[in-house]
Amino acid sequence: MTKPLARIDLHTHSTRSDGRGAPEQVMREAAEAGLDVVALTDHDTSSGWPEAAATCAEMGIEFVPGIEVTTRAIIARGDGTFEKFSVHMLAYFVDPEERGLATALEASVSSRTARLKQITELLAQDYDLDWCHVEEVLANGKTAGRPALADAMINRGLIGERAEFFEFVRPGSKYYVPNRGVPTPEEGIRLIRGAGGVPIIAHPMARGQGPRPGQPMPTAHFESMIEAGLGGFETFHRDVAPHVSEWLQQLAFKHDLVLTGSSDYHGTGKPNRLGENLTAPEMFERLKAQVRQ
Repeated sequence: MTKPLARIDLHTHSTRSDGRGAPEQVMREAAEAGLDVVALTDHDTSSGWPEAAATCAEMGIEFVPGIEVTTRAIIARGDGTFEKFSVHMLAYFVDPEERGLATALEASVSSRTARLKQITELLAQDYDLDWCHVEEVLANGKTAGRPALADAMINRGLIGERAEFFEFVRPGSKYYVPNRGVPTPEEGIRLIRGAGGVPIIAHPMARGQGPRPGQPMPTAHFESMIEAGLGGFETFHRDVAPHVSEWLQQLAFKHDLVLTGSSDYHGTGKPNRLGENLTAPEMFERLKAQVRQ
């Protein structure tokens, strides 16, 4: 049983994906930040778990094994067109060796690499950049995602920080290529449940991707995920707008779902700070109660 006043942060990243610190470093920083429970949720990999778990045991904090699973949604608009966008699914307490999930993660990583090569080729038309520069970053164990490409451009002196990169390599820009080799959100949820874990959607409709205040919310899309077995929402996150968070809390109450809060910590390069948003201990207990033994 988690103590009533425990400080719980369920979303952090290390160098095993797009974070700036090794798993051990992230866990030590979590302890220094006064956290009692912390999850490592690198993108599409569990490779940092052993190092993180050992450090947490040493520091006297509870470790939560997690993976941020990449999925892709396709939603029909009223005008007959389709909207396609990434949905990140936090998978807690999963068995990473379960065949279905492991196969999906391997396919996602492979797809990421192919996608990154395409984006690099597009950027090379306007910038002094080559795939070998990206490989230098990936050689340190980083996930083949846009942050790795941003770091390659920083190393080349082409940009100053990651935030600058995401201003011009974003959906709709001439450099952007979507990640197509990933499951749908519903498929991802079923894979996570099949591996014994609990799926929580990460930062829903973050960074202004959701409807503006007063506009209709994508209820059908979210209820489809709930029907597939979604466990809850990461509602308390710096990039989730207040009106979106309020709507998600109402939806969670209606369907008896878990609400979490997290930092989405990446170390230097992003303003997110460990413990800036927290998960209530009673919600964490509800999340753990869903884990298949």
